Formats: sequence, structure tokens, C-alpha cells
Amino acid sequence: MDYKYEKLTDKIYVCASSDHRFGTDAFLLADFSLYRAKDKACDLGTGCGIIPLIMQKHRPPQVTYAVDIQEGAIEQLRLGMERSETAGIVPVCADLKELWEGAPLGQLDLVTCNPPYKADNAGFQSAITAQRIARHEILCTIDDVCAAAEKLLKFGGRLCVCNRPERLSDVMYAMKSHNIEPKRLRMVSKNADEAPWLFLIEGKKGSKPFMKIEPQLYIRSGDGFTDELKRIYATGKEQE
Repeated sequence: MDYKYEKLTDKIYVCASSDHRFGTDAFLLADFSLYRAKDKACDLGTGCGIIPLIMQKHRPPQVTYAVDIQEGAIEQLRLGMERSETAGIVPVCADLKELWEGAPLGQLDLVTCNPPYKADNAGFQSAITAQRIARHEILCTIDDVCAAAEKLLKFGGRLCVCNRPERLSDVMYAMKSHNIEPKRLRMVSKNADEAPWLFLIEGKKGSKPFMKIEPQLYIRSGDGFTDELKRIYATGKEQE
């Protein structure tokens, strides 16, 4: 396997490969989640574990279950953890539609998921199975993600996901269908002249309707990254 170790900090490394890699959206979602040191968390469809590993950079949750159905993804997470100083990450090879024996049902403060963006019949599908699973709703749908989050979250617990703007109504419908009320939304654009290419959304289990629309996030300004993206890529802001 073509493993490559990407350095997040001097003490945290991610094991990436052509099958399980990561992009800017993982950093944006981890930051948007506003994870706290007191949280019990879970990252569904964790891939190489990039989101739980990003959360290690500053006051990580007390426990983060890193769940993926693919054994290769969990192996990469374990390899990354072997090279890193981590605390509280629990790798779990399981189908999120069924969860796993001993899953902390109704106990979690936070669930994150960077899900497959495309419906199973939408767009060009890579012949590589792992890439197809990551990009298309082959093994799980956004409804499956929200159903799993509903089981795992305690009352008032939060689900944070990212997706493409064309899937916004699908994501909000799935959340509401599983007693998770959309509460916070932020659009992401490459620059001020382009339409959003991503959205970040937070829902709360059992909450009443009321959604805050946050200022748009821009990736680039002029010839470089915006100050906000530099902050997100850096050690990270202190969580309250």
C-alpha cells in the first residue's frame, strides 16, 4: 500500500493513501464542530482518522470513537496513532447503519461526519472501491448518518456535517427526520467571486427550530489563503 505520513504537528501524524486521504473540508469541519475537552465524541466514516487526529491538536475530547466500515481505513488510523501522541481515540471497524456492540447509545455530546457527497447514481464513479465508497452513497446515505447520530447523541447533543450545496435540502430533511434540528449553517467559497462549494451544518438532538446563518467562509484572498483559513490550519483556536 502507498502509505504516506502527513505531519499535522510535531507530535501528530496522519497515515494517508490513495484509498483514504483527506482535504481542506476535514479541517473546516473539525473547526466548525467547536469540540470541547469535556465532550464524548464520534466521527462516522472516519477514513484515515483525519478529523479525530486534527482534534488532538488542542484540548481533544475526552473520548472520540473513530468509526469506519473499511478495515483498511482503520488500519491507517492505527498506523497514524502509532506515530503520534494521542489521547482518547478509539478506532472502531463497524457499519454505522448497525453501529457496534457496546456503542455508547444516547451518551455522546458530538458526532461529526464528512459523508459521501454524491448520491449513488450521480456523477462519475471511480473504479477503486474505497474511493467510490468515500465519494458516493454506496454503503450509507445521509439518512443513515443522521439515524446513527440520533442513536448515539444524548438530548441536546450535536451533529456536525459538511456537504456540497446541492445536497443542503437532503441533509436538512434527513436531520429533521431523525429528531436533529438544524441550528447553525455556514457556506464556504474559494473566494469572494465564486459561489459556495461546501456547506457546514450543525444540528441538535431534540432542539426547537431556530437556525443561525453564519458569515461566509472564504478560502483564498488575493494570491494566498485568508487569515481565517490559516488559523484553521494552524494549532487551532482555544475551545470554550
